[in-house]
Amino acid sequence: MNDSHPTLTIGQVAVRTGLSADTLRFYEREGILAHPVRRGVGGRRVYAEHDVEWLRLCVVLRSSGMPIPAIRRYTELAREGDGTMPDRLALLREHRTQVLAQIAELHRCLDLIGHKVAVYEDHLDGAAEHA
Repeated sequence: MNDSHPTLTIGQVAVRTGLSADTLRFYEREGILAHPVRRGVGGRRVYAEHDVEWLRLCVVLRSSGMPIPAIRRYTELAREGDGTMPDRLALLREHRTQVLAQIAELHRCLDLIGHKVAVYEDHLDGAAEHA
């Protein structure tokens, strides 16, 4: 390990990414880390800053509904280098389309919920006036 680059423990990475240590190990097993996790003294996992940045991207992709196999595919493409940029772009465009559809559906849900809230508020305000 190069001492000029600070290393992070699994606990430190968990705090910085909001992921549990178990999730970090799961992501490693699933092959969605951009680089193999290095091992330090005693075989403990050692992470670098680039690992944290990659994991933050994975958190966003996962939080936005991208399935693990799609994140794995994106990771594999990234590992293959710049020649895969068109494929990565296509994958992200497809995901963006799905996220936009989810947002549109959530707006429809929010509109209905807002309508129901207004109905109940009107009803309760009217009942309070007649009491």
